[in-house]
Amino acid sequence: MAPTLTHPAGVNFIDEHHRPVDSEASTYYGEGERFSRGRTYSASFAHGYNPKRPPVFQDALHQRARRMSHDEKGSAPRRFLIDVEETVRVVLEQEDTDGDFQISVTDAGPKLMALGTATSNGFKSFDIRGTYMLSNLLQELALARDHGRKRIVLDEARLTENPVDRLSRMIKNSFWNALTRRIDGDGLEIICADPKNRTGRINPRIYVPHGEPEMAEYYRKVARDKPHLNLDVQVLPPVPDDPVFVKSLNNKPGILALAMQQVNDSKGGKTLKGIPFIVPGARFNELYNWDSYFISLGLLVDGYVNMAKGMVDHFIFEIKHYGKILNGSRSYYLCRTQPPFLTDMALQIYNQLDRSDMEENRTWLKRAIQAAIKEYHTIWVAEPRMDPKTGLSRFRPDGLGIPPETEATHFTHILEPYAAKHGLSVLEFSERYNDGTIKEPELDAYFLHDRAVRESGHDTTYRFEKRCANLGTVDLQALLYKYEVDIGTAIREVFDDELDLDEDFLLTPFPATPESYADKSRWVSSKSRMQKSEEWFQRADWRKGIIDKYCWNESKALYFDYDTVQEKQSLYESVTAFWTLWAGCASEEQCWKLISQSLKKFEVLGGLASGTEESRGKISLDRPNRQWDYPYAWPPHQIMTWVGLERYGYLEDAQRLAYRWLYMMTTAFVDFNGVVPEKFDAVKLSHLVDAEYGNQGIDFKMVPREGFGWMNAAYQVGLTYLSTGMRRAVSACTSPEVFFGNYLNQQQAAQAYAAASNDPLGLAMDTLNLASPVMSPMEQSGSGFNIPDLSSH
Repeated sequence: MAPTLTHPAGVNFIDEHHRPVDSEASTYYGEGERFSRGRTYSASFAHGYNPKRPPVFQDALHQRARRMSHDEKGSAPRRFLIDVEETVRVVLEQEDTDGDFQISVTDAGPKLMALGTATSNGFKSFDIRGTYMLSNLLQELALARDHGRKRIVLDEARLTENPVDRLSRMIKNSFWNALTRRIDGDGLEIICADPKNRTGRINPRIYVPHGEPEMAEYYRKVARDKPHLNLDVQVLPPVPDDPVFVKSLNNKPGILALAMQQVNDSKGGKTLKGIPFIVPGARFNELYNWDSYFISLGLLVDGYVNMAKGMVDHFIFEIKHYGKILNGSRSYYLCRTQPPFLTDMALQIYNQLDRSDMEENRTWLKRAIQAAIKEYHTIWVAEPRMDPKTGLSRFRPDGLGIPPETEATHFTHILEPYAAKHGLSVLEFSERYNDGTIKEPELDAYFLHDRAVRESGHDTTYRFEKRCANLGTVDLQALLYKYEVDIGTAIREVFDDELDLDEDFLLTPFPATPESYADKSRWVSSKSRMQKSEEWFQRADWRKGIIDKYCWNESKALYFDYDTVQEKQSLYESVTAFWTLWAGCASEEQCWKLISQSLKKFEVLGGLASGTEESRGKISLDRPNRQWDYPYAWPPHQIMTWVGLERYGYLEDAQRLAYRWLYMMTTAFVDFNGVVPEKFDAVKLSHLVDAEYGNQGIDFKMVPREGFGWMNAAYQVGLTYLSTGMRRAVSACTSPEVFFGNYLNQQQAAQAYAAASNDPLGLAMDTLNLASPVMSPMEQSGSGFNIPDLSSH
């Protein structure tokens, strides 16, 4: 039955303040309710007379062949008068058949509901139809409820809003804000929550770096002023990343303090305040390294330059106090970093800073470049990450024991044979192995590679299985080439070809040889000489040479990782080969071969898969899917390739790939209640990923609150690649195969359908009899979007 509307007898509910239909919830729902005297039939309705027909569904036929006389007509924009709580109840009861508090194509409800119109004070009604409109209705009701509204006047245009515009708006105006964190007295309760904490202690703990007494005292004062927090304040030793010390923190994890700024307090004095930053979301509630780079690209598109700038400030702080840009800002990450993006991140932001104070901008960039130089010399081209024999850098972090941040059963299959060997349970063995009572060198080697996989950001993949710490990966070499070029360019263009370094550390020898790395007595201090652009350009040229020597495979027209122990290429085909285009270290000929011969290996319906199916190998119960392998696709790989292709002049290829990705994101958004997940199965166009810990960003009720950090960014960045016509086509959920004229033949369609037969969305489409001989099953995933002429919005 249609939702009942109740309000005081003899009055009408009115809303004369017409706000923009695309305004944010705080604006749209922020004002209170207003009433006026009502007309006779409206008042009678208020007392219980309801002329709307109840929908007929379940066992009876559910058809409305034509609009009925009670349906309101007219050309004015339609608006609905809605009782929030009652309509929420009816929508969920009627449409949410799987009970997940979302309206999606997999729900088997009638996908039709009558709403009373505002101009008739609810006497007349109009039907809203289809997954997209109903899920948007549920989202709007949740937002109205957030603002304390009992009744609302809702514009139909908010239910039929162009999905591209709606998603982009939500990312810009809602999601970034929901993902914003600060580490200070006001933000500690939120940021200290750690879904990865398995110790059972939920009271917050913060670790403050050595050498920041003012910061330590600030947090002690917070603990005194807010005793309900039970805040535990600890100061780290001068060398916080000693593996033995870091392991000792496994049972007392905590958040790591980040950069703060001095501000005026309410008493006329000074206090500290945390600099805001964006977290990835879901179970990742801290500042991450490479996530932040891609997030910053989205922030820059949306005009949040200062937010992105603050994240660089945190990275400068981390390099100074923790020795590296950390994997994440938790105690268990102190030994580990992630792929380096600081120089490009800083330069992108610098180019968008307010030009009114260029000297201040130069000072800020100087701090960032100085920090990057320190990170480069002390982490990336220092042992153990550097292999002096080849000159290749590797992901090879220090660390001891079992990574504590993983799911409780993540390593059970690895540990079981060792536990059985010692006659112990897995839990008992884990405790004794971690405390050093039991020695297992083979297991030590396994966890060395496992930590390296996590440092690579690609955790996990068969590409790195039991060998990651030995690999000079092509992606890391490309990133360091970009570091070298960026640093040289900044020194030459911004700092008049001379840059001094404030911190004292040893500069690694160049070029790298086993002999030069063996004799550290000849290494010089960072303060002994000025940095010149020529040296950094020489380093970049030299690195390009070793990339070509060790990673380029002419016969396969692709870059590969190089195993520094086995001294041969690892022939796993990875899409990160295209990072060389982003960095600019591929020649024009190499670029042409990559695009003409290798791009097709990775390009699937939804964009670029992480690797090829052949390289991944067969999947079985004993060899399950890994989330960074085929058929899964991730935002970093898409963005890096788009930028790389554009850099070399292949804009049409970049646009095609961006279209595929945005089509996949938009159809998921339309068909699954506004979902914006961490990753996708780009072959099935599904966010329902069952590899490892599943997907993130999909567990919400009624309305998506934050999306997922780098997926949000990929959407905003991807839109900058689309023409107006492409954007319209994406908003109408036009399959890339249709848009680009590459129709699947019947045999290919049948194969694609068979491959997707286990996909819940595909099964739902089949059950609902939405199949069409013209569209492939992948194209049908947008068919829950039943709004005519949407592209005209």
